[in-house]
Amino acid sequence: MYAIIRESGRQFKVEVGTEFQIDYREGLNKDDEIVFDDVLACRTDEKLLIGQPTLNVKVVAKVYEPITKGPKLTVQKFTRRSTYRKRTGHRQKYVTVKVAAIEVSE
Repeated sequence: MYAIIRESGRQFKVEVGTEFQIDYREGLNKDDEIVFDDVLACRTDEKLLIGQPTLNVKVVAKVYEPITKGPKLTVQKFTRRSTYRKRTGHRQKYVTVKVAAIEVSE
């Protein structure tokens, strides 16, 4: 059984036990539960359910790591024929969650 959920403008294909990263949310601690109810599609053992636009399915996940830093991105700016050069960096914060259950209510 798997589900396709929408979170923060991105879509994730998740199964029970899947770990994935979502955008950072303040105030989350380890082992807190997050419920994703914006489910676009769900594959059960019998059939495939496709939402128009969403389904009445909930994906329950637990916070595995409250703060995870992504890769370092380097931003460079320059102007030709002048001595303007600027270099900065950025690391995005994420929350790593692990799917505990997919609840289908028909």
